[in-house]
Amino acid sequence: MSKKQQFTFEEIFEQNERRIHYHLHKLNIRDPHHEFFQEGLIGMWKAYEKYQPNKGPLGTYFNFMIRNRLIDSIRKESRRMEKEVLASKDEEGAFDTEIFHKANNATHEESSLDEHLKHNSDLWKHIRDLLTENQWKWLKYYVIEDLTIKEIAKQEEASIEAVKGWAKEARRKLRKDTDLEKLIKNNLEP
Repeated sequence: MSKKQQFTFEEIFEQNERRIHYHLHKLNIRDPHHEFFQEGLIGMWKAYEKYQPNKGPLGTYFNFMIRNRLIDSIRKESRRMEKEVLASKDEEGAFDTEIFHKANNATHEESSLDEHLKHNSDLWKHIRDLLTENQWKWLKYYVIEDLTIKEIAKQEEASIEAVKGWAKEARRKLRKDTDLEKLIKNNLEP
């Protein structure tokens, strides 16, 4: 007769509940909402269900399953938090872009776009030469023509993520270009 048939899971749990607490402590897991304890309990249940007496002691298998289940949960939580951080950074970038976009709109309202482009033709030619075709499309449509990312993606038959990629690389190139800074300063002087 196997141990699985001799004892119910409730009895096994009562005898081995401390194993879960041990691994929570050993892995330095703070668990105020008992989410990780639940994961440890699931690990214990799976070990109870899959246990084969000829493979080794039940206690060792419990330890293995509980510990690995908790480590998996930590990894999942870590990935989730990483995604949240990246999402918040994307939102910050979108906010920065929006401010840049609005500042440029104020400039365009004061003078017509054609006059601005003619007056700063060297600047715009330098920017055009610096960027790839798609990056230039993003700049032209987003900054000059006031289209949204979604509208640009639709017009260019590209994904929204692709357009965001064009924007990211264009901004990176424009920030790094020291000649561009000089051209801007020269164009701002009366």
